[in-house]
Amino acid sequence: MKNYYVNQNAQPNGDHEVHTENCIYLPSSSNRNFLGAFSDCKPAVAEAKKTYSKSNGCKTCCSACHTS
Repeated sequence: MKNYYVNQNAQPNGDHEVHTENCIYLPSSSNRNFLGAFSDCKPAVAEAKKTYSKSNGCKTCCSACHTS
């Protein structure tokens, strides 16, 4: 299980990226929301979409959930 976070600030394309706790691109604590502990990125992205409908997995730490 890993802890997942969503960036409060959208990317230029409007996506709010989901990151694991160890990602090099993890936003600062003031710019992220804790999503919970999950076994993989899919339920974490689903949780993020409850707040930010346009959520996406980080290409680096959640590549299985990243869409272009």
